Amino acid sequence: MRTLTVSIDESDYARLGFKNNKISFSELREKISIEYARAALEKCHQIAKDTGLSEMTMEEIDAEIQAVRNNAKNCH
Repeated sequence: MRTLTVSIDESDYARLGFKNNKISFSELREKISIEYARAALEKCHQIAKDTGLSEMTMEEIDAEIQAVRNNAKNCH
């Protein structure tokens, strides 16, 4: 096994929830993956808010889903 030293600033260290200065690569990969997923979700939420999609009712969402399904059936 090889050891790799990585520098990280204090704010990222705290934000990613590191408790120990030594972790496995799989733990690092997991923490980074979770952070990317969180950032993507935040971005999606902001886009939905900016475009008004976050205000859609369940009925409107269901209607959109049905329209897409109907369109997909008609394309085959």
